[in-house]
Amino acid sequence: MITMMVRALLLSSVLISLELHAHHSPSMFDYSKELTLTGTVRLFQWTNPHSYIQLLVVGDDGTEQEWSLEMGANFYLYNLGWRPSTVKPGDELTVAVVPLRSGKQGTGLLVQATTIDGKSLGANP
Repeated sequence: MITMMVRALLLSSVLISLELHAHHSPSMFDYSKELTLTGTVRLFQWTNPHSYIQLLVVGDDGTEQEWSLEMGANFYLYNLGWRPSTVKPGDELTVAVVPLRSGKQGTGLLVQATTIDGKSLGANP
């Protein structure tokens, strides 16, 4: 009986450690900086383990750049008021994002999103 319990605990430990190892760390983002971007949604991906918004942003020089904005898991987003239909292609958003530590443009962690009608939603727990 005890041997079976020990085996079950060992197997659980291995499975949990594999799951934790598979999930990436948010350390790639520079939490000391926050950018505000306004753009048009190209795609909203309601997926696990993270959802994403692909946002088309026109820079000061007039060129368009696509930003991939990482969000929390669906169950977190759902608790924050998000639904799969919250934003759709063509919607305009103003977002607060935490950029990459490397300074590379085009990828960020979404902190807050505001729709054109003024609805504001958090995006990470």
